[in-house]
Parts: sequence; structure tokens; C-alpha cells
Amino acid sequence: MTPLLEMTPLLDKNSMATASTCCVSSHNEWDPLEEVIVGIVDNAMFPAWNTIFKRIVPPGSWKQVEDIVVSGGTPYPEEFIAAAQTCLKEFVHILEAEGVTVRRPDSMNFAADYATPSWQVDSGFCAANPRDAFIVVGNQIIEAPMADRGRYFESWPYRSLLKEYFKQGARWVSAPKPQLLDAQFDSDYQPPHEGADMKFVTTEFEPTFDAADFVRCGRDLFGQKSHVTNDLGIEWLRRHLGSEYRIHILESRCPQAMHIDTTFMPLAPGKVLVNPEFLDIATLPKILDSWDILVSPTPLQTTTNKLGVISGWVNMNVLMLDRERVIVEKNQEPMIRAFEDWGFKPIPCSFENYYPFAGSFHCATLDVRRRGDLQSYF
Repeated sequence: MTPLLEMTPLLDKNSMATASTCCVSSHNEWDPLEEVIVGIVDNAMFPAWNTIFKRIVPPGSWKQVEDIVVSGGTPYPEEFIAAAQTCLKEFVHILEAEGVTVRRPDSMNFAADYATPSWQVDSGFCAANPRDAFIVVGNQIIEAPMADRGRYFESWPYRSLLKEYFKQGARWVSAPKPQLLDAQFDSDYQPPHEGADMKFVTTEFEPTFDAADFVRCGRDLFGQKSHVTNDLGIEWLRRHLGSEYRIHILESRCPQAMHIDTTFMPLAPGKVLVNPEFLDIATLPKILDSWDILVSPTPLQTTTNKLGVISGWVNMNVLMLDRERVIVEKNQEPMIRAFEDWGFKPIPCSFENYYPFAGSFHCATLDVRRRGDLQSYF
């Protein structure tokens, strides 16, 4: 038997990066972007399990969804996929032209059914939105314990990248994989009446959260409860990150709340973009008193968003390349003008045909490396 101290290490010294040179390093939403993962729409399936999905579709849109897709567990129409791939091509071209290294996940058979000992689903969803499944905090990539059964294996297309980053020194962490038993969901859920306390379909049976319900400002993270993120999930992330970080919870007024990046988007130190419909600006955390609260202009409604599965405030779902450059949907002219007035440099990009896959620029990306150190901005 080989003595423990003489066993061959898994990785030699040269393959392990130090914390200061780690391939994964991102502390906020605005440091200069050096490497990013961009999602794909290959083999995308309309979700077969809709306990959550129905709750987050804007009011009046579900019939429109069913008319186009017919039923859950069916592939997205080919014209939708082709149109989204055209958007992705333009987006990737812009990123690379701006000096960013772009990585892509592997394709996966989302049409395959799967099961646990307690439930089964007929298909998965897609790999369009890595921001939903992962959050990068410093040199660690954290896999989120997603509440949607249809997204249970959504981390799989990224495994090649995760293993590569791990071998180069990144910390790869996964929150406890949830059971997602029936007790995790309120079978009698009804949207709250106007003026009533907000409530969501996901219960507190076990910790769940989507990574996209959090945004990063150095040592401070801002998050929200939603149809996929519960108090236990927030507490798990708080304990995992430890005393070096603080998590501040915003109270969304959106009955379809899922993911914070159409509600609250930090843009640069001291500047945050806020949705005036989903947030009461007067009750934002006191820690933001010294920051400029940039109120988002009303989004421009267009006819390109055929499926209607995403918030109309998707104009806020932007990607910062640094403290000035920001990628914005090119048809959202009020948003572009506002960024210019605020001193930013907007880069327009066509992306409306990506919306049927439930995301835009921020959702469709995971910033792996930004050039900068961990700081406190408050």
C-alpha cells in the first residue's frame, strides 16, 4: 500500500494557478471583461414541466406560447433557433472585437427524459443562459441548486469548461442538489392580489436558488426572493460565502419575479440601474444612499418578441464590458440614449430573437474573468 504522503498528486504544481493569476476571477459586474461563457440554443426544448415556468411568463402571454409551441416537451421551432443563432453570432463578434475571449458550452440532448426516485420529466430546456445556473465569486464558480425540475441537469453542457477551469486552479463548488419533491412547491399557489404580501410558488422545504437572482458589487451582493429562490437558498449562499461578503435582499413587487437582472443592475462603482415598476426606490437598502440610482426608461415594446416569455423590462438586461462600455439591444433607443446621458458608451447589438429562450445579454453570459481585485464599494 502506498503511504499517504507519497501518493501522486492529482495535479502537479505547474498546473495549479495562484489566486492572483487564476483563470477564474470576477468580483463585480463592471471590471474590464477578459473571458466570458456565452450560451447556445442548440437542441432547445420547450419546458415539459411548467410548475414554475407558467408563473414567470408575463400576464396574458401563456395562450400565445401554447399557440406557437403547441405543448411542453417539444423542440423550439427551427426558425426560432436559427434567428437566435444569428443574434449570437453578432454578439460573439462584438465581444471578440472588443478583446474578450469567448467560450461556449457543449451541445446536449435536451429531448431526453430523466427521473429521480420521486419524479420524472419528459425533457430538459436548453443551455442558453449560463448566468442562471452559475455564479462566479472571486475565483470560485458556484453551481446553483435550481428549483426547476426541467433544468435539473442544465450544468452538464458546461462540464468540459468547469473541469478545465478547475485544473487551472479555480474553485468549483456545487450547492446541495435539491430533491425537488412535491413539498417544494405550493400546489395551491395563486398570484397575490394587488397590495398583498408577495408570495411565490417555491416553498421553504429545502434551499433552492437560481444564480441570476444575485448580482455582485465586490464584497456586497444584492439578491431577491423569487419563484426559484427561497430564504433557505439565500441563507445557504450567505453561509457559504462567509463573513467576507454581505448579501442584501431587495423586495421585488413583480408577481412573476425570477432573476434580478431586469430589476436591479449595477453598472459601475456608485451607479446602479433600477426598475421603477418592480422596486420601490424609496425603500432600497440604506447602503445605496451614496450611489446614483439610475431609473430605467420605459422599455420600447417591439413586435419581434414573438414568444413573450420574458419580462418587458429586458431592456435592462445589459452586459458591462468595463465601467463605460455596455452592450444594449439595438432597438431599445430610449435605453441607449439614457446610457449616453449617464456617461456610458453603449454598443448596440441585435438580440430580440434570443428572447424566446428566456434571456438577453446578461442572462446569456457568465463572466469568467474580469481584470480587478476584490474591493468594498460602500
